[in-house]
Amino acid sequence: MSRQLGMDCINCRETPRPGHTEYSMHYHTNLIGTIAGIDPKKISGLDPVPADILRKLYDAWDYDFIWYSNDGFIDWEEAGRCTDLGHAVYADDGSDQRDAKPCPFNEPEEVWAFNPVEEYGLYPFDDLVAGYEKDYLERKAAFPNQVCTGGYYKSIISGAIASFGWDMLLMAASDEAKFARVLERFGEYTLHHTRAWAETSIDVFIQHDDIVWTSGPFMRPDFYREALIPIYRELWKPLIAAGKKILFCSDGTVDMFMEDIAACGADGFIFEPSNDFEKLVKTFGGSHALVGSAVDCRTMTFGTWEQVKAEIDKTMEIARGVPGFMFAVGNHIPANVTDEMCTQYMDYLKKIFKEG
Repeated sequence: MSRQLGMDCINCRETPRPGHTEYSMHYHTNLIGTIAGIDPKKISGLDPVPADILRKLYDAWDYDFIWYSNDGFIDWEEAGRCTDLGHAVYADDGSDQRDAKPCPFNEPEEVWAFNPVEEYGLYPFDDLVAGYEKDYLERKAAFPNQVCTGGYYKSIISGAIASFGWDMLLMAASDEAKFARVLERFGEYTLHHTRAWAETSIDVFIQHDDIVWTSGPFMRPDFYREALIPIYRELWKPLIAAGKKILFCSDGTVDMFMEDIAACGADGFIFEPSNDFEKLVKTFGGSHALVGSAVDCRTMTFGTWEQVKAEIDKTMEIARGVPGFMFAVGNHIPANVTDEMCTQYMDYLKKIFKEG
């Protein structure tokens, strides 16, 4: 593991091995306990898992980079209207299950009139910068061997999902002109946060926005290009001016928009395996950081080790030696992937990493 290797990957410099990170491994409390040498019961159900324990996992698994975002210090649910879509069981003990709540919006007209700045308010700018800087420095000290980032999660579409839920969002999107104005307002809200992150000492910023589904775009593709993606250019101007590297992250199959997003200033992409990995490497390899792989968590969950190994081998056949490539299971390693599979996966990756 190496913070320097992680930064070299993000800057598309040559590295002795691919970079590496993973997501959701904090749910694997038995495996963490084994690696950290502690009783797993002491960390089961803890959220977050203590940093000194997570650090042992990250170091043992050769993490060079840690995915992170922080949406600031205003709780939208306390400040105004939000739509809680609930949460399915993800943790092994089911502690994260949560039932959905009724949407507070009844008609598309309410969505079209919505302004998140008026609804939730903006945290005082200097205090936001100070809070973000404190958060970053604490994480950087806690994880000295990994790149720690800034980031914002509830961006434009993700912010709209959090506010309206999917049903009302889709109804409102039926009028493109009116919905475009709603997206602009979420852009204005998000800009307050990208400006604040630009004032901190971070090197890397993650812009998370779940703009598509696994099947691809849920709105007219050109509407993305006309109304949504240009907002990113404005969001990133302060970050680019401050010399920050920008990684764009979306769930789902977003590859058809990546060149448009890159043109707005993104330095790299964090993506799921539903995207065409070979196409991404051919298009962006060596010029943009690529955080992901052809390995699918569904194969790790329901398939055999030989099938997982084949996906690792496919990834390396396509991306070996490509500057900027960072290996990750892009759709997470959930708690129902066995410890045995996780261990086989990492042991094999380490073998590959030794080969360069």
